[in-house]
Amino acid sequence: MKPLNLIVSAFGPYAGRQEGPLREFGPGGLFLVCGDTGAGKTTIFDAITFALYGEVSGSTRTVDTLRSDFAAPGAKTFVELLFSHAGKEYRVVRNPRYLRPKKNGDGMTAENADAVLTLPDGSVKTGSARVTQEINLLLGIDHRQFKQTAMIAQGEFLNLLLAGSAERAEIFRRVFSTGLCRRLEERLKDRELELRRAWEEGARALLQDAGLIRADGNEPLSAIL
Repeated sequence: MKPLNLIVSAFGPYAGRQEGPLREFGPGGLFLVCGDTGAGKTTIFDAITFALYGEVSGSTRTVDTLRSDFAAPGAKTFVELLFSHAGKEYRVVRNPRYLRPKKNGDGMTAENADAVLTLPDGSVKTGSARVTQEINLLLGIDHRQFKQTAMIAQGEFLNLLLAGSAERAEIFRRVFSTGLCRRLEERLKDRELELRRAWEEGARALLQDAGLIRADGNEPLSAIL
């Protein structure tokens, strides 16, 4: 997955609409986001991760705190991410649940969480949970694995390093799409087991036949040996 364009509105520290044309960074697939403390690095991580999975990038923020405290009451909070994967482009727009003024009358009402994923053929998937499920299937990793490998923020990579060998193997297997190699390995193991069993059966049959051979017509050869 490569982010191409990021738009946030009333999100985090941004009261209004901000756009990040990530495509202009060039064809490279690795981005380093750097800056002083408080410059907004984690906000970029949060925005990308939230657009894809409806979750934040680290463990210190929560989704219900994503709406900007500086936003105008009627401003819409959302993130829009254009990204490419396997040579095709996808667009996802997602908003968290937040309070907004009622359209009719006084008071506040809740704007429910929602998401829209536009596929390369122009078809769309809607609904926060459904879009998250589609992203899981598309990228082959879930939110936790994504922030451990592709979106490394606030020391989350340490969790991957401290994970058990089986968990690390599963994460890397999904990230690098080594399913074909794993299936080949399993086929070879099955074939090796079949050949071993056939050899053992043949060896037992050979020993059984050898036990029936008699050296002088009276005593089995196995008894002489």
